[in-house]
Amino acid sequence: MNLQVVKQRYGIVGRSEALDRALSTAVRVAATDLTVLIQGESGVGKEVISKIIHEFSPRKHNAFIAINTGAIPEGTINSELFGHEKGAYTGATSDRKGYFETVNNGTIFLDEIGEMPLDTQAYLLRILESGEYMKVGSSKVNKTNVRIITATNVDLLEKVNKNKFREDLYYRLNTVPIRVPALHERREDISILFRKFASDFAEKYKTETLRPDEQAKLLLKNYRWPGNIRELRNLVEQLSVLSEDSLISAQDILNVAPQIAKRNLPSKSGTFSNAEFEEREILYKFLFEMKNDINDLKTLVFELVQRNDLKMPSLPPSRGFSEYREHESSVHESSRENYEDEDVPGFEKYSDGPVLIRDYEQNYNNAEEVEESLSLEQKTKELILKALKKHKGRRKDAADELGISERTLYRKIKEYDIAI
Repeated sequence: MNLQVVKQRYGIVGRSEALDRALSTAVRVAATDLTVLIQGESGVGKEVISKIIHEFSPRKHNAFIAINTGAIPEGTINSELFGHEKGAYTGATSDRKGYFETVNNGTIFLDEIGEMPLDTQAYLLRILESGEYMKVGSSKVNKTNVRIITATNVDLLEKVNKNKFREDLYYRLNTVPIRVPALHERREDISILFRKFASDFAEKYKTETLRPDEQAKLLLKNYRWPGNIRELRNLVEQLSVLSEDSLISAQDILNVAPQIAKRNLPSKSGTFSNAEFEEREILYKFLFEMKNDINDLKTLVFELVQRNDLKMPSLPPSRGFSEYREHESSVHESSRENYEDEDVPGFEKYSDGPVLIRDYEQNYNNAEEVEESLSLEQKTKELILKALKKHKGRRKDAADELGISERTLYRKIKEYDIAI
């Protein structure tokens, strides 16, 4: 089966290799009766994968039902799944068929399987092993022929280690694991999904199709998207309704969803104090600003080269100073003249004026190498001094620049004994 056909049929958008791998596994396993465990964060589309498995299976003409086991109260889940006899408990005024009876020969999708109570897990394990179950309040053994697909957004092995999930059930469910990638793991699909949702909502609300500018695209791409595709879809819908212009800027996005400005910054393992956290935030802010400055500088140089029709030397990256000197020297070879002081070590003179230094490598190697301080405290102090100098000692403005509170800045000034 062509994956593109599958994507079109189920409205799946994206070209991520991880997504294609999940879809391919789903299609291949559909023809069997193997138990499948779909893993992935909330909002990645695990239920769509379960529907693909059912509708490409021999059971496609029979019933399919999706059940969120985490949403069913512990006291009634056994009755919901397996049914009950009249008088089995208070309020059981008649017999009730459970899902495993009503969906016989079909497919049951059990979402949030990690939230299933331990006693229910034992009943489910028996069905997986023998197809047998008993209704609540009954001693009669019933048979069912149901394919079970499960899904979870938690680490089931961690639950097994904490005795909150049966180990034997875990390995029985995990016959064929399918991992659906989170949106931040397929960032190349964010722009594609944005265009798809923008087009859908433009048609729904009779408006122009939204288009994010470059800064907006960068903002969307760098966000963590904890709500995954569902969160992105909701954002595009809000923008479709609230935006006056079809060209969306980064500020337009932040006006609707300010949390998107938060970056997924690296952090050390374990816990750390508030003071350490604040210092790390200051350092991260400095590093991101430095990266932006470098990118701006690259853009400026490129524009200057283009506007002035300049040519850059096409030298391989591996060529060093000595080779560059030889290249430069050959350009001026014809104009070289002898000077009385030409034997002065380290210098070569030419008629048109340039003075080249010979033995670059030797001069460089003889220089003392000074290791830059990587102390977090030192870097934090330097950043605070820089911000205070920039804003002429105004603490409030400096604190805003650093992204911390004025109270925190005042504490850091005292801690590092910074003179203003």
